[in-house]
Amino acid sequence: MSETTNERTRCLIIGSGPAGYTAAIYASRANLNPVLYEGIQPGGQLTTTTEVENFPGYPEGVTGPQLMEDLKKQAERFGADIRMGIATAADLGQAPYRVTIDGEKVIEAETLIIATGATAKYLGLPDEQKYAGMGVSACATCDGFFYRRKNVAVVGGGDTACEEAIYLAGLAKQVYLIVRKPFLRASKVMQERVFQTPNIQVLFEHNTVGLFGENGVEGAHLVKRRGEPDEERVDIAIDGFFLAIGHKPNSDIFKPWLETDEVGYILTLDGTPRTKVPGVFAAGDVADPHYRQAITAAGSGCKAAIEAERYLAAAGK
Repeated sequence: MSETTNERTRCLIIGSGPAGYTAAIYASRANLNPVLYEGIQPGGQLTTTTEVENFPGYPEGVTGPQLMEDLKKQAERFGADIRMGIATAADLGQAPYRVTIDGEKVIEAETLIIATGATAKYLGLPDEQKYAGMGVSACATCDGFFYRRKNVAVVGGGDTACEEAIYLAGLAKQVYLIVRKPFLRASKVMQERVFQTPNIQVLFEHNTVGLFGENGVEGAHLVKRRGEPDEERVDIAIDGFFLAIGHKPNSDIFKPWLETDEVGYILTLDGTPRTKVPGVFAAGDVADPHYRQAITAAGSGCKAAIEAERYLAAAGK
């Protein structure tokens, strides 16, 4: 499909999670007339979350989809132009920067805010989709509160998995750490903390092959030493199943132009949303391998919009 350039904007925002929508709120109030494309998952990862109880301003909690709808409406109230569409290519070689939408429409932008997020990695089991929001989660700090004094499992053997298991151990009755290999990949310090936590049981050389339950997760089907003649099938009773096998930042189309770490998270300068390309900013989970919270994403979206405003003012645009 041939590309056609038929639009130019002062501020283009790619992505519609807390970072993208917050950037749109601030950019709109600064009269930057931002255009925002919502991407492959309008509203971002939070649209797959049921209850959000740790976002400030919602004392009774709020559902993920409702929170995202509120942020979207707030951005639209101030004039943000929010559209359906997926960024499929980018040319950040020189300003104005060119971003292709849906493989056909090219937007030229004086400033670009990348808020494309990161996608949690799953095992690929059909049951993960079946029980999404009903016991399956990829964020312990988001959803752990709902499993107080219950039994949960964490899948993974790295630092993130160990951190999530330790966090959940402070809330849950029992935590199973399901590890595919006969060892943990986590740092020695994290390993020691796991082994010293009495209500964490590490299940080495176990693979999850399914989940079961009537109105939500009630247990997991595991196989020990899968593929060997003496493989052992094990069922564990759990109420929550947490994935901690990593995230994939949605940064592929920007990698030729921006610096990323080995996983793909966009590197920013000096604790700001600035990238090495002037006028291009990264906000939210696409540049955050550490926190991955709605509130930190929103904060970085705010910073990105303020940086974009200052960049345009300094350039006299």
